[in-house]
Amino acid sequence: METIQSIWNGLDWSYLTEILRSVIPALICITLHELAHGLVAYKLGDTTAKDAGRLTLNPLKHLDLMGLLMMVVFHFGWAKPVPVNMYRFRNPKGGMALTALAGPLANVVIAIVFLFVFGLLYAPLGGSGLVLELCYLTAYISLALAIFNIIPISPLDGSKVLFALLPSEQYEKLMRYERYGMLVLLALVATGVLGRPLTTVTEAIFDKLFIFAEWGYELVS
Repeated sequence: METIQSIWNGLDWSYLTEILRSVIPALICITLHELAHGLVAYKLGDTTAKDAGRLTLNPLKHLDLMGLLMMVVFHFGWAKPVPVNMYRFRNPKGGMALTALAGPLANVVIAIVFLFVFGLLYAPLGGSGLVLELCYLTAYISLALAIFNIIPISPLDGSKVLFALLPSEQYEKLMRYERYGMLVLLALVATGVLGRPLTTVTEAIFDKLFIFAEWGYELVS
């Protein structure tokens, strides 16, 4: 018993703690991202996501383990796609484009909100601590998720917006190859071909959005 206790006490938990600090923000971002898709689809007349139990804040309903791992490691990833039946929309392609845009737009709003909260709490919390770290990381990951998802490679949201501009015949043809797009994305991110440019763009936009943190800070100063 003493041997087990000594091993337990000697374990380095810092790495696990760092993972959890990334997982919690990632779960917040992907949950609200997918919920936004489902809510917009529902408002436009498609009840598929609601019928599948996806209009929920339960992150387990939206979780894709590979996508979550990518978010933790690279800060770019995805969730389990919300099911959508575009033919239930009055304007199928237009409805699909609006539904697709809802996720990235929700993530931009989340990034702004968490940056503002970061600024509000910065002085009261003495400029450090777990809460501030989580706010900052949630804002960054949410923005990264938005930027990643507007890439026009299927099955990401950007592809559905782009495809909506195409004639119906070409649209349906491209949608058939949706499953292969993820393999391309994995290869591009893992090799750094896509990862480095995405990081550069995310950091540049994040710096611009940091003004919301400054507004929050000034509000309590």
